[in-house]
Amino acid sequence: MTKTRNDSLSDSLRRKLLQGEAHVEVSFGEDDFIHAEGGIFVESSPEAVWKILTDYDNLARTIPKVAESRLVEERGSEKIIDQTGRSSILFFEASVHILLRVRERFPESLDFEQIEGDFRVYRGAWRFEPEADGRGVFVLWRAHLKTGFFVPSFLVSFVQRQDLPTVLLEIKRLAETGDAPKQT
Repeated sequence: MTKTRNDSLSDSLRRKLLQGEAHVEVSFGEDDFIHAEGGIFVESSPEAVWKILTDYDNLARTIPKVAESRLVEERGSEKIIDQTGRSSILFFEASVHILLRVRERFPESLDFEQIEGDFRVYRGAWRFEPEADGRGVFVLWRAHLKTGFFVPSFLVSFVQRQDLPTVLLEIKRLAETGDAPKQT
């Protein structure tokens, strides 16, 4: 696999993302850990995507699958966010609640880790890698998680593969059209 200037992206993944496709990959590790990652190319600036994802009090209005979100505490570049997410499989709907510590590293990344909530482990990052020609940004998400409740691994994989593209495509749409609500 040949790496490009964006050293975290293979040539084939870079081409896929540049064609407007959302990428999702899920793998399973030891002790029921799940690693999920996704990405999309957005023809906008990293700052536009950043504004969408750091508008914590409006995420439930802008990002699919986020049912509730609010900024609880702010200490410079470290934020504490209270969130509830919802997903469904056929007729079954599930909600998860998490209290996240987010470390903002503008404009490169948003690192997050659950400090309380429904997962045993939930940590990861959003990364923003500008395209070499300056016409946009690769928006990359990854998470390492372990549920705190019984759910078969194949269902977690299904939910990630179903929900993550929806989230990524909406971020792309909002950033490219400027349709995100104004911050409150």
